[in-house]
Amino acid sequence: MPPVPPDFPVPCPSTIARRTVLGAVAAAAASAPLMTGLATPASASPASVAPRALPGGGDLGPNVLVFDPSTPGIQARLDDIFHRQEAAQFGTGRYALLFKPGTYSGLNAQIGFYTSIAGLGLSPDDTTINGDVTVDAGWANGNATQNFWRSAENLALVPVNGTNRWAVAQAAPFRRMHVRGGLNLAPSGYGWASGGYIADCRVDGQVGPYSQQQWYTRDSVIGGWVNAVWNMVFSGVQGAPAQSFPNPPYTTLDTTPVSREKPFLYLNGSEFRVFLPEKRTNARGVTWGNGTPRGTSLSLSQFYVAKPGVSAATLNQALAQGLHLLLTPGIYHVDQPIQVNRDNTVVLGLGYATIVPDNGVTALRVADVDGVRLAGFLIDAGPVNSRTLLEVGPSGASRDHSANPTTVQDVFVRVGGAGAGKATTSMVINSRNTVVDHTWVWRADHGTGVGWDTNRADYGVVVNGDDVLCTGLFVEHFNKYDVQWFGQRGRTIFFQNEKAYDAPNQAAVQDGNVRGYAAYKVAGNVTSHEAWGLGSYCNYTADPGIVQHHGFAAPNTAGVKFHDVLVVSLGGNGQYEHVINEVGAPTSGTSTTPSTVVAYP
Repeated sequence: MPPVPPDFPVPCPSTIARRTVLGAVAAAAASAPLMTGLATPASASPASVAPRALPGGGDLGPNVLVFDPSTPGIQARLDDIFHRQEAAQFGTGRYALLFKPGTYSGLNAQIGFYTSIAGLGLSPDDTTINGDVTVDAGWANGNATQNFWRSAENLALVPVNGTNRWAVAQAAPFRRMHVRGGLNLAPSGYGWASGGYIADCRVDGQVGPYSQQQWYTRDSVIGGWVNAVWNMVFSGVQGAPAQSFPNPPYTTLDTTPVSREKPFLYLNGSEFRVFLPEKRTNARGVTWGNGTPRGTSLSLSQFYVAKPGVSAATLNQALAQGLHLLLTPGIYHVDQPIQVNRDNTVVLGLGYATIVPDNGVTALRVADVDGVRLAGFLIDAGPVNSRTLLEVGPSGASRDHSANPTTVQDVFVRVGGAGAGKATTSMVINSRNTVVDHTWVWRADHGTGVGWDTNRADYGVVVNGDDVLCTGLFVEHFNKYDVQWFGQRGRTIFFQNEKAYDAPNQAAVQDGNVRGYAAYKVAGNVTSHEAWGLGSYCNYTADPGIVQHHGFAAPNTAGVKFHDVLVVSLGGNGQYEHVINEVGAPTSGTSTTPSTVVAYP
């Protein structure tokens, strides 16, 4: 384990609960009306009347709060939202807190579940908070391993005590932020934490992960990095620690092969627009440091501003009209797939807008087209099994999109937890050159509607397209394979996985002659694939005697390369025999010590 401060406190729980084995080891180590149908005069036949054109633009709804420096009672409004959302892990509230350019003083914006905070400038430095944007874990007695589904974007912070606290777990991106001080990624008391993701950020001081088991930082500038636990990965980060895996476990790439930052809402005078950052190759550092960022923008009038209750038919009508989609905060039930057929379409969610497919449909499908941007929303499986939840490109998609790829950013998928949900496969990537930049695809291990067959979900992410890049891939707890990769020339930078806690016995996870389904499997016919900084953990609480033959499976060929790979048995609840294929030492005992492979083959 890497060194930590000598007075680093270690929580000592008397019982072991969900995610706490993982956490304990880390702590020790370190309101316009909607038009939803056809306008049909009484005298006309429905078949003879075309749908009324849907309007673009409009207000952002009651759950988008827009502040300017003169707004009275900002702190009280922030506190009210936090009080509602602090512990509402599977609640229905969704909020976006937007700050117009200017300077705000004396604020502490505590961010709870399904809450996004963002500035409305073109640069983070346009909107400065002399104060903090805080995530802590008081609601969970210092355990930050369940601080999911929240975000901070496009703000400059001057922390009150010099260091901002952002103690999060999965699905909690920190994007396009300027911290004029340090950043602490651990909860108060340095309790358990399991995150996380930073991109396009500048942190003038040091980043202290402390008890965070793993973290991925992309295309940023930092003043330093304090420590590491199991798996810290950096690509395109100025100030990142040097490559040293496994001791300490830093995986450092000088650049990111392809990146295109997430679309964001901003104000041009009094007009809302959506900025679309341009694609970068071999990227390093932030996009916004030297004047106006590079890219294009769209007026809000070019978006259908959707509100909860709108039908899938209306969303598809808007898309067919040539509008983009802006999903305001809330929950959207769809009885048919949202179908994106047009090049360069943007589907942008605010405040963790959540799409729930009804009657077993796929939530969203993308045609084999250029430049689609999916960003900032959650897909929550419904109680009737869906064959898939998100499909990027149809089966057999073959067009070359290298000049203008589709990007999937902060798009999260959940099966169970908020209620019984089922899906055979959560995310399928068929289109070539797709960039998946930060996703958490999660079969729930706690909450409502959770059980081996209750929230059955065999496969997490399936990649069929060639030349697909994943940066920040979190996939957990699926009944069979968490990730299957069939496409050629695929690349992954950072992967975090836990196997399903609730496997009832060895037979339930038997993969033919192999004991346990690999967390990440590259198909036998793949001749070119490369991945950096991957970790798989087992915590077979229902049957601690389960043996997982390996965390990773791949063809043994020179063109398929893995760098810095690890497996961990959490407290002895199950064990791995190898790391990848037949390579890597077995885990053993209850010490929760990683077994590592620096290079394969």
